[in-house]
Amino acid sequence: MAQGKQTPRQKMINLMYLVFIAMLAMQIDQEIIRSYRDTTDSLEETRTLTQTNNDIFERTLQEKQKLTPDTFTKPLQDYEGLKAKAEDLVSFIDGIKAKLSKESDYDKNLDIAESFPSLNNTEPSTVNFFAEGDETKPSKTAKDLIAKIEAFKTYINQTFGANKDMKEVVDRTNKQMITEFAKKQNGKSWLQYKFYNQPLIAALSNLEVIQSSVRGIQGDAISRMLQEKIDANIKFDKYEAIVSAPSTVILGEPAQAKVAIGNYSSSVPGLSMPGLTIQNGQGVTNLNTSAIGDHKFAGTISFTDVNGKVWSLPYDHTYKVIAGAQELKAQKGAILTADKMNVLYRGLPNPVSGSILGADMSGISLSAVGATVSGSGGKWTVTPGSGNTVKLTISGKDPKGTVISQPFEFRIKNVPPPVGQIQGQTVVSMPASSIPNQHVSVAMPDFDFPVSFTVNSFMFKVQGKAGMMITGNSMSNTAALTKNLRNGDIAYIYNIQATATGLGGQTLKQIPPVVINVQ
Repeated sequence: MAQGKQTPRQKMINLMYLVFIAMLAMQIDQEIIRSYRDTTDSLEETRTLTQTNNDIFERTLQEKQKLTPDTFTKPLQDYEGLKAKAEDLVSFIDGIKAKLSKESDYDKNLDIAESFPSLNNTEPSTVNFFAEGDETKPSKTAKDLIAKIEAFKTYINQTFGANKDMKEVVDRTNKQMITEFAKKQNGKSWLQYKFYNQPLIAALSNLEVIQSSVRGIQGDAISRMLQEKIDANIKFDKYEAIVSAPSTVILGEPAQAKVAIGNYSSSVPGLSMPGLTIQNGQGVTNLNTSAIGDHKFAGTISFTDVNGKVWSLPYDHTYKVIAGAQELKAQKGAILTADKMNVLYRGLPNPVSGSILGADMSGISLSAVGATVSGSGGKWTVTPGSGNTVKLTISGKDPKGTVISQPFEFRIKNVPPPVGQIQGQTVVSMPASSIPNQHVSVAMPDFDFPVSFTVNSFMFKVQGKAGMMITGNSMSNTAALTKNLRNGDIAYIYNIQATATGLGGQTLKQIPPVVINVQ
């Protein structure tokens, strides 16, 4: 600013400059708040999926306990105790999050611009976690949270600490479920660092990290409980006949079936399979393919176990005989299949195969309203446009010259949104020193089409520092921002700009941020 007496015009220019700086700072804050909320929502979705998997594993453990109680009763009891501690901690945090959101008038359905004052509000976090807002006086809520975290950690250490198969679970718990730093961060305790004078979105994110860690540890524990006992659950006290044979065969063509005992053995004392030829412990026979329709073959195999007991095991198998190529020429009907799942993707050339039974393949055609079709001879590519469904019509002539035309309806889906990744993950943990060695990538997981991405640029952000725009996909230029990061810090990669190859020129949707948890 100029010194001394200023003209009215100079005063106005200075005021406008201050307003501009304030507006720019608010816009940057909104972008950081948006990234925080996106990350928190992503963690919440992952936690929900992990809990669903945990419930499935729990039912599996319960069934194993019913079958072999001697082996699985204690693991089930240990897990039920762990689950109780986890539920107590997660539900308690849910209550805190609800209270903080209510006191901030936060509505998740509003966009960032509307909810920014609520998400940026520091008062609820400070008041709820510190008595009278004094950062040296933890509130009852804070003390209860710390007590429940410690109770969860203590249960795991006391229950699994002596079990070498659960060492990784115990180590992960002691690393993630902390309530105090080994060394204060910027002179602050764990509670002060996470919640004192923190915006609502930061407090919600820190609480969600605790909940996600609890569900992840819970999942690790039960998966190892199932894995470490699997050998003990395999008891060869029952036997079953195994039939290996095709379910559909062609009229007049050779087909073979095999029958064996599970657990399979190449040498079984007293093995007998009437009607079958025994080869290397297996019974082999040729199926009857002389007539079209359903057929069945059955019998009984017997053997003597190590205790001298004779076992007799019945078996049966049903198969269908269908017409061969010559018989198909006189039949009518059409077949149409999508090469890529049961849908067509909008804007992409979807491979589609079709045929008409008995018709000359060179004479069949495919048409569609609202889509572009190219190809011939039973192989086409269909590129759909707008709408939710498209009707494909296949046409041709049967051996008698009769025209056959049959429509098939397919669903149209948009291509899935791409996601940002580091080391193939959207949330990754690593030391701060490893961050500059990484590369940012973009992918469409579980997408069947050959799509590749080139990362053009991205923004990199660490706590307390302004975001850095980086060109290309290498993170080598982040060394200056990451050298002072400590265990428990979080870094973000957002506003990823990428170019796709294989999507027919479609514009990419906004790519979600990548979260790096510093170890």
